[in-house]
Amino acid sequence: MAAYVISDIHGEYELFLELLEKIGLKETDQLYILGDVLDRGPHPIKTLLKLMQMPNCICIAGNHELMALECLEFLMKEITEESLEELEKTMLEHLIAWQYNGSQTTIEEFKKLSREEKQNVIDFIKDFSVYEELTAAGRDYLLVHAGLGNYAPEKELEDYSIEELIWTRTDYEQTYYEDIYLVTGHTPTQTIEGNPNPGFIYRKNRHIAIDCGACFPEGRLAAICLDTGQEFYSRQKED
Repeated sequence: MAAYVISDIHGEYELFLELLEKIGLKETDQLYILGDVLDRGPHPIKTLLKLMQMPNCICIAGNHELMALECLEFLMKEITEESLEELEKTMLEHLIAWQYNGSQTTIEEFKKLSREEKQNVIDFIKDFSVYEELTAAGRDYLLVHAGLGNYAPEKELEDYSIEELIWTRTDYEQTYYEDIYLVTGHTPTQTIEGNPNPGFIYRKNRHIAIDCGACFPEGRLAAICLDTGQEFYSRQKED
């Protein structure tokens, strides 16, 4: 049994299938998804439905799942004068923010589902965890989508807000823990300042950053096996 981690699939369903094949994932293995399954790429809901069929998969919430949850239940309603009247300012702001962050493909695929399928998708996202802790090959790992915003060594994990865990980017120049490796997505490694290998998994100061920009032109999807440290990559996405 081995533990694998993938992050920020962003609807790149074909790259996800390719990566699963390269990993050779077994039913006895555990796969962790560090959020941002949804938005931007062509098939976010199709990817989510695939994950729903994988009992050995544990999903951790990303900021795109949070934005989706703030809007999807409203989108299940029939569009009438009454429902539009219910579109309060806060919901309108959520919809605009989500649209700005690439919601179109998620909404398009979501609308094609039956009402029961839509509710199953929403329920599945609601069950995403906020973080996961595990030990593999004698090393302790903390898995979270974005990082630990406003980090303080004395701060307990349950004291971090959702914003700090799924929106605030990690400071890769700071070692957070001496005995725990922090595995994160959210920040594409192409954007990490001073990264000598942009577009590949980045390791520094007991940080492991695995978002390799799958939704970017020439980006790729990455996975890491926590038991061996082995890295896996999909092909580069074509522009």
